[in-house]
Parts: sequence; C-alpha cells; structure tokens
Amino acid sequence: MALKKIRLELARTPEFPLGSRNHGYEFVAPLTGDGHFDDNEWRGNRAKCTVRRFWPREDDELGHLVHTRHRTWAFHYDGTDPDEDEPIFKFDRHLMKEGEYVTITEHDGVARPFKMVKVAPFFG
Repeated sequence: MALKKIRLELARTPEFPLGSRNHGYEFVAPLTGDGHFDDNEWRGNRAKCTVRRFWPREDDELGHLVHTRHRTWAFHYDGTDPDEDEPIFKFDRHLMKEGEYVTITEHDGVARPFKMVKVAPFFG
C-alpha cells in the first residue's frame, strides 16, 4: 500500500483568475502504483485518510475522506452533519499526480476546480 499526502490549491476561477495557493486542501489517500485512488486499501486505512481544508480568515477544517450514502467520495469534517460533506467529482477516476485537477463542491454549493500541486509519500 502507498499512502500519499496530496495538496490541492484553488485553480483559476472568476474570483481568482490566477488561482490561489492560500485556498485548498491537504489530504491522505492510498494510491496504486500508477497514481489512481485505491478504494480497497482505503477500506483498511480509513482512519489515516484525513483531510485539512485551509482558507484565509477561516479556521482550518479537519476531517476524513469518506464514501457517502450517495455513492460518491467526499471530504467529511469532524462534528458536521453528513449533508455538509464536500463531494469530489469522479474522485475514484482521477489520476492523482502533480498538475492534474479535481472539482470539489464546497459547503456553499459551488463546484470549484483545484490543482494537485504536490503528491508525496505519507509517513504517519
């Protein structure tokens, strides 16, 4: 198994035409050798698959990568209602490598693009 720590930063949006390195996520997930999410390994390592959402002028949000009752992958934050989970569009089909993009629908209901800026081994 290869747990990786992945850093996502906000990609270009109308509000941030150059993107923003101050808005994003860091999370841990198991990846296959070719860089795809390994859901079988996730099942045995759920507790290690954590997420931290960082956003200026807001407290960091801490939680976990979860598979929801709607059959999607999402970030769930400790102490929040599952209805506030942040789904990740086609998460299990993405190649997880630097330079790739994912779309996350955040708490406010807006789907935003994020760029993978770092994929590194996780030792935790």
